[in-house]
Amino acid sequence: MMPGGLSEARPATREIQEMADKVKPQLEEKTNESYEEFIAILYKSQVVAGINYFIKIQIGGQVCVHIKVFKPLPGQNEDALQLSGYQTGKSKDDDLTYF
Repeated sequence: MMPGGLSEARPATREIQEMADKVKPQLEEKTNESYEEFIAILYKSQVVAGINYFIKIQIGGQVCVHIKVFKPLPGQNEDALQLSGYQTGKSKDDDLTYF
């Protein structure tokens, strides 16, 4: 993967699900919603001064949200995942793109 570019979409892994779960409270606070279903299904990554993860989350039926999670470089408080963007009103068929 070249720095700055988005990777190809890949099926979400357990690590991606764990990241999504960690930022779920940040998303719920920003959207004023509570998500009972929160299943990471696809993700793309982008190398910056750390890594941006673009994750498609299924929140019920065909309804999804897209979230962007920033993970700092190792040694820079890498446990401090940050929800840096989100898009609501997405479906399972919507492409996961940069935002």
